[in-house]
Amino acid sequence: MNRALDHLKDLVGFDTRNPPRAIPAALFDHLQSRLAGKDFAIETKDHGAGCLSLFARRGEPRLIFNFHLDTVPAADGWSGDPFLLRVDSERAIGLGACDVKGAAAAMLAALDGTDAPAALLFTTDEEAGDDRCIREFLHTNRQSWRGAVVAEPTNCKAVIAHRGLATASGLFRGIAGHGSAERALTDSALHEAVRWASRALAAVEEERDRAVGGLTGLRFNLGVLHGGTKSNMIADSAQLRFGVRSRPGEDPRQVVMRLQSLAPDPARVAWEPGFAGPSLPAPGGEAAARAFASELGLPVGDAVDFWSEAALFAEAGFPSLVFGPGSIAQAHAADEWVALAQLRDAEATYRRILDAERAQAK
Repeated sequence: MNRALDHLKDLVGFDTRNPPRAIPAALFDHLQSRLAGKDFAIETKDHGAGCLSLFARRGEPRLIFNFHLDTVPAADGWSGDPFLLRVDSERAIGLGACDVKGAAAAMLAALDGTDAPAALLFTTDEEAGDDRCIREFLHTNRQSWRGAVVAEPTNCKAVIAHRGLATASGLFRGIAGHGSAERALTDSALHEAVRWASRALAAVEEERDRAVGGLTGLRFNLGVLHGGTKSNMIADSAQLRFGVRSRPGEDPRQVVMRLQSLAPDPARVAWEPGFAGPSLPAPGGEAAARAFASELGLPVGDAVDFWSEAALFAEAGFPSLVFGPGSIAQAHAADEWVALAQLRDAEATYRRILDAERAQAK
């Protein structure tokens, strides 16, 4: 337990907020120092736009473990320094402690107690909706991995199904003029954007009771809406950004396009696609993912609403699951925390899996 907390204290101490995606190079220097003397071959890559990765490999591993080390910005309401780990009798509190530096710390602690073959991929772009670290890794490391274990807070259960994710932005156009004009009702870009948003919300409401792959309804979030200048001026432009989370087996990009088609006047809006990530499992991959979890001795949990990079490994053809300490309810929140008991369980689970892989390799 002390080893895991020591590792977690160090990791939390690095400011890896994303945005602004200014990941300190010292983070990877620290990881290399922690892996030094353990026979790892280490490769670091700068993928551009602040996206960095570190791949550590020892022996001939058949499993790949992935940990994203970037975090969201600290939410309002922290009762202490987000970059200073605080530990009480039950919890470790710090930015990223749950999502997912706790999992990375548990793996580093597990490695302190085994010399089993291992493959670890640390990335820094997940929280900004950028998948280039994983995609470029998969493009250049095409060996046949037996499976991928991707760290996210799952209460130390194997998650084999989650939603897909897609984002988009829209620029609505209007005709400027005095706000007293009757035509403000139709010519305002903001009014046009609000009409679209009302239709999109209604469409999502109609899907509320439709279940697919253990998840019901769609998830829709209008994250940004701005435009105009003053209350007495007709807005000549308005911009919004939104995201959708589709059910397993659904293409989130198709959901986005379906919602975009609800624009009252398609000629008055220009859409721009954002990030898109597939759902988990990949089509036809549920049985393989469930068998993979069974082989690793992991209990399978319920499908979840959040997205993870396990979907990218699954899309590439490898059985993939999500596993890690902590609950998603604590992620992205003020005083983010992970339970000490789950850190302990994750460390023991990682070590057991690594040792079992070594035994099978013999």
